[in-house]
Formats: sequence, structure tokens, C-alpha cells
Amino acid sequence: ADNTDPEYFDLYGPAHDFLYVDHPEDVFSKHRHSWPNQSDEFKADWLARTAELADKYQPDVIWFDFGIGRHQDSTVDTNHYAPMNRKFAAYYYNQAAKRGQEVAINYKWNAFSDGEAMLDIERGKLAGIRDQVWQTDTSVSYTSWGWVTNHKYKPVNVIVDDLVDIISKNGVLLLNVGPKPDGTIPREEQEILRELGSWLKENGEAVYASRPWKIFGEGPTGTTEGAHQERKQKQYTPEDIRFTTRDGVLYAFLMKWPGEAVTIKSLTTGNPHEKRPVTSVELIGGSKLAFRQTTAGLEVTLPPAPPTPHAHPLKISFGK
Repeated sequence: ADNTDPEYFDLYGPAHDFLYVDHPEDVFSKHRHSWPNQSDEFKADWLARTAELADKYQPDVIWFDFGIGRHQDSTVDTNHYAPMNRKFAAYYYNQAAKRGQEVAINYKWNAFSDGEAMLDIERGKLAGIRDQVWQTDTSVSYTSWGWVTNHKYKPVNVIVDDLVDIISKNGVLLLNVGPKPDGTIPREEQEILRELGSWLKENGEAVYASRPWKIFGEGPTGTTEGAHQERKQKQYTPEDIRFTTRDGVLYAFLMKWPGEAVTIKSLTTGNPHEKRPVTSVELIGGSKLAFRQTTAGLEVTLPPAPPTPHAHPLKISFGK
């Protein structure tokens, strides 16, 4: 990278070493970047250039990587960039509002505070529901963001599982593909996107415009929380279920096909999450299913085979 070349310090700022400081209480990662404070002149220049980009191109999303977060060591725990970040956010949001444009700022670590922008977790997830919307950014490949030889591509099932787990926790997924030098999308990545698109076409009603339910899910498989933890994600079991809701309907994603029947333990009679009785259960892409609601849970009879090869949402309707 050219960011340590003195010729480009006007763009990147003066080069400096950065340090990883261990903070186990940080729920987003075990480590935070520690950055020296840049000069007021550089900050003013950064602010002007970034505002110019927003004015000239009017992007829907501005995504910030590291470098504008708080400087932190054993004696300092402040964000020298916070005033600059807030000035830019206010300007960007206000200009977009004048145009009637919906926009978002994505940030990592602690560059912004809650309510100012959208938290982004690179190649990782949260373990539970977050009140404010958050984002995972990751790629179709484990090995690179761009086009490289010997890619280790993710199975589509892994991408679908991540998407479902993320939206059940009030998150969104930003998925990267890496074009070749001529700008074309590699054949393998086109196939991944088409298969993912087919699944969304079939099951989109449980995804688009959905919201988290009272709880994100049930089952034995948890999430290793924080950035760059995706390789630690364990495979889901037939007991793992994730929930979303939309228009008064509950969607229960079966993360791994359980066979002839499934029991959703969160929907026992008298459960604390939903007082309304279940009136129908159907498999999206299939027909209505036989069920009964007992003290053990919502017991649903399933067809011999799933309609799709990935996470399988049940559509659960309730009476008054």
C-alpha cells in the first residue's frame, strides 16, 4: 500500500505505527486500534474532502474503515476525531434530507456513538439482538475481498445462514464480490449470487421489511461475537431456529432440516413471547402443515423433503 509514502501524506495523513490494545470488555472485538491524533489542519482537510465527495457523488451509503476512531492506550480513552465525525455526519444527513434521499453512514469500532451512524462489524456478527440497526460486511470468499487465485469460496448455505442469523438480531448484510481486472464478475461468484437470489425470491417475505422478534432464536449453536470471527462459526443443528416477524406473522427459520417434525420450544402454550394462539403453520414454497401447540412447544409435522437446499422459514399465523 502507498499510505506510508511521504508523497501521499496529504491524502492519508502522516504515517505512524498503530497498536493493538487488549480490552476484553469490548463486545465487538478483543482488540481496538490505537491511533495517534492527527493535526487540526489534516482533520479540516479530511472533513472538506469528504464533504466534497458527498456533494459531488451523493452516495446512498458512506462506509468508513478504521482511522477515525478513538485513540486509546493505558492513559487515554477519548476519540479525538468525534467532533469532526459529527460535523460530517450532520452535513451529509442534512444535505441528503434536502434532496429527499435516504442515506446511511457505516462505521467500525467506536468512531461514532449510538444513534449517530450504523455500526459495522467486519467478517463477524453479534451474539444477540441490538436495539439499533447494525451491519455485517463480509465477502463471498474467505480468502480475499478482491480477485485472487485459489479463492476459498463460501458455500451458499453458509451465506444464507449468516444472513438469517444477522437479520434475526436487527442487522443487515453487506456482501462483497471481487471483480476481475477487466471489471467482470467471476463465474463462480455469479453462480453464488444467482443461487442466493433464487433463495431470496422464494423466501423473501421472511427477509425483506422484516423485524426481529422478541428473541432472535433458539437452539444450541451460538455465535462467537466480534470482528473477524466468521471462521469460528459452528454449523447449525436441526434444533437451531431463527425468528423474524412482519405484519403480525412470525417466521421461524429451520437452520438445518430436522426431518419429519420439529418442535419450536419458544412457542409453548402460555409462553411469555406470544399470547395469541397459533392458527396456521405453512412452509414457504409449500402447503399448510399439521401442528399442535403444547407445553413442550409448537409441534409441526414436516414434508419428507425441504423445498429449498438452505434455511427453511415456517410462516406462523396467530388468532386474536
